[in-house]
Amino acid sequence: MLESTRLRLIHIHRCDGITRKTLRKLLQLDPSLQAIYTLSASQIHHYILIPEDKAKRLFNDLHNDMLRQELQKDLRKYKVITILDDTYPPMLKAIKDAPLVLYAMGNVPLIKQTPSISVIGTRKPSPFAGDKMKYIVSPLVRNNWVIISGMAKGIDSFAHRLSLYYHGKTIAVLGGGFNHIYPKENIPLFNQLIKTGLALSEYPPDTPPKPYHFPERNRIISGLSFATLVIEATAKSGTLITVDQALDQGREVYAVPGSPHIVQAAGCLQLIQDGAKLATSHQAIVDDWQEEVLNWQFE
Repeated sequence: MLESTRLRLIHIHRCDGITRKTLRKLLQLDPSLQAIYTLSASQIHHYILIPEDKAKRLFNDLHNDMLRQELQKDLRKYKVITILDDTYPPMLKAIKDAPLVLYAMGNVPLIKQTPSISVIGTRKPSPFAGDKMKYIVSPLVRNNWVIISGMAKGIDSFAHRLSLYYHGKTIAVLGGGFNHIYPKENIPLFNQLIKTGLALSEYPPDTPPKPYHFPERNRIISGLSFATLVIEATAKSGTLITVDQALDQGREVYAVPGSPHIVQAAGCLQLIQDGAKLATSHQAIVDDWQEEVLNWQFE
């Protein structure tokens, strides 16, 4: 058995046959996470009420020496933050389905630094997107805001590059493990980013990205942020998933307006119509943050 609850959490988190929901249930049943290592596959099936085939896969991984060796190797190479650690950001812990384990590369203290804002948008931006970002995001970078995004093509990559260009602070939340950077064209960006910024992933380093990982990681992008800023989005953009999660988390959402004849503006115009805050400069975002800080001080 691994020697601490923290290590057992990291180990069980990467075992086959268990979900985040089931792992939370397991933590409630046994906060030390020791009991499951003493159970047979059949007993695991009854203990945490998972299907027998999953219980067998989980049992096999719990007692798989190669998996433990891989874990030890990764712990030496990467920084790991668990929900049990003091370094875990309070803002993220407050969200629904907070990640239990995060792998990190780079400047880990950035994970708790404020103010922070997620900057998101379409993978195929219009020719006007760059000017929008320079006008609204650059002043935030220069005022020491942490810029958070997902290192996807388009707006995400531009947000990270803009922050790095101005020697600012940026966090990339990935949809796969560190050994499978996606898209591959962003490997140079990733290597540059981790020198001064921070890369995070909920997935163990050898996990390749899968389509469902990207909607999953979006809750972390918004969860780490005071607010979410949408630069451009089409009417049915995946960007709107992050917006929904930000709203569900009680975070502010800002949208940059654009011409109605540009498809990349349609999503933002709809967001504004539905109640998102109009972002025509950085100052409204700064003012809202300062008001938020005052509210915290008087609570």
